[in-house]
Amino acid sequence: MLFLSIAVPARAQASTEAGRAVGGRILLVLPFDNRTGQPSLEWIREASAEILTSRLAAAGFSPMSRADRRYALDHLGLPQGFHPSRATSLKLAETLDADSIIVGSYVTDGAGIVAEAQLVDVPHLRMSEAVTARGEMRSLVAVFDSLAWKLTRQLDPGFKASEETFVAADSGLRLDAFEQYIRGITEPDQPERLRRLNQSVALSPEFSPAWMALGREEYAGKQYEQAAAAFAKVGGNDADALEAGFYRGLSLFFSGDYPHAQEAFAGVARLLPLAEVLNNEGVALARQAKDGIPLFRQAMGADPNEADYHFNLAVSLQRHGDKAEALTELAQCLRLHPNDSEARAVQRAWTKPEKPATAKLVPAKPGTAPAAQLAAVAPVEAGGLDEDAKADPLERIERGFDAVAFHQAAIMVEQVDASRLDQLAPRERAQKLSAQAHEYLDHGLLLEAERLYQAAVAVDPKSAAIHAGLAEVHERSGDAKAARKEAVTSLELMPSVDAYLVMVRLEIAANHFYEAQQHLTAALQIDPQDKAALELRKQIEAKDGMKK
Repeated sequence: MLFLSIAVPARAQASTEAGRAVGGRILLVLPFDNRTGQPSLEWIREASAEILTSRLAAAGFSPMSRADRRYALDHLGLPQGFHPSRATSLKLAETLDADSIIVGSYVTDGAGIVAEAQLVDVPHLRMSEAVTARGEMRSLVAVFDSLAWKLTRQLDPGFKASEETFVAADSGLRLDAFEQYIRGITEPDQPERLRRLNQSVALSPEFSPAWMALGREEYAGKQYEQAAAAFAKVGGNDADALEAGFYRGLSLFFSGDYPHAQEAFAGVARLLPLAEVLNNEGVALARQAKDGIPLFRQAMGADPNEADYHFNLAVSLQRHGDKAEALTELAQCLRLHPNDSEARAVQRAWTKPEKPATAKLVPAKPGTAPAAQLAAVAPVEAGGLDEDAKADPLERIERGFDAVAFHQAAIMVEQVDASRLDQLAPRERAQKLSAQAHEYLDHGLLLEAERLYQAAVAVDPKSAAIHAGLAEVHERSGDAKAARKEAVTSLELMPSVDAYLVMVRLEIAANHFYEAQQHLTAALQIDPQDKAALELRKQIEAKDGMKK
């Protein structure tokens, strides 16, 4: 086929190189084939790719995003609804430089659904054995989460996270909310997209992807206040968090809320100090009559070939009285962008010799005082007021977001962090991994938390705190047996409140109130003021009283 000879699109190529930079395995998940014969279930095609992509990313792989897939198809001249055959899928993956692709299908089974998938090893042109998952239609998300776990075990037989953790990752997501989200991102009609996405976030207010999609729609429609509110709902550990922060800053800026816009850009810059982020933080400061010069210098240093950064630095320097350097920076802007008409007009205004204002005699009205016959007027040059405006322009905001650049920068940060971890002593490395896992756990990201706890316990299997963390992950995932095992291991290594409280909650769930009380007493002996322990004591007393 002709399209197979086309070069890899730059965006997709950058994405794959970024993922491979940290040893990631680049995956392309294609929408599954709808073999149900029911057009009303066509939305599950995109849902399958969305769920698997999300779970595989959380498991530490580098799946290409839906945006990358759409971008690649568009640049290869293929329609977005393209249904590739297995052979064509393999050729498409080769074109996109993916290491593996996942293809699959789904059928209905009475009131249930059966999903099947295969993993294709692109370099070796091999297709794995098919894996399947089945369940009730109302548990559709859990079915594909289970399928993602089975595929992960094929990709990495040593992967430790449990199937229960994969399934629990989406346990709080309502199926109707997820369906509205999928229909919203695939709907061609913009008002209908907004309607669907608004329904999704109303049904599941904690579902970050729907808020992100809604924010994009509101921003594209120049509904900036609504967009800012939507972007603010995207979780800080979400894959889109940095993009959400950047566009929230822009939305606030265009709403005239410069202080909060500056805070939004600063929040992104603390993690990824990219040139466009630093520039926009400086512009937001300048709009508040504050000094953005240091930020414009940083932006220019990060990307010296961007003319706008030189222009912004020149404008701020001029405003703060440094005319000589301002002209130097303005000249550099024009060297990079000779056709910049605004910069050229500003240069003329700044280099024009100053002329004193002239006075003109105006005809006097009867009874007017002689002094009032003089009126100051603007300099006689043509277009005087326009020239004054050009002499004091505004700094330029960067509207574009390069998701690939942000992703690459994030990968670089991850590389640096990984390199630093490798240089630490084993116990300290395990502590760092455990601390990050605990942060994920606090945000409800169970799969990410278990993955890092498993990495930590592999480095330091004698850490009571790591086993206690794993116990809580398993408890939240609904795997009581694994939770109990890890809690017991933790307590054998070193008694702690956290491990005891896992045991307390497990015993309460099993209606074993005497055993729960025993573990609770031990926890309170360690910390008599622990709030969680005191709250559990109230629960035990209430439930035990009801039992009697």
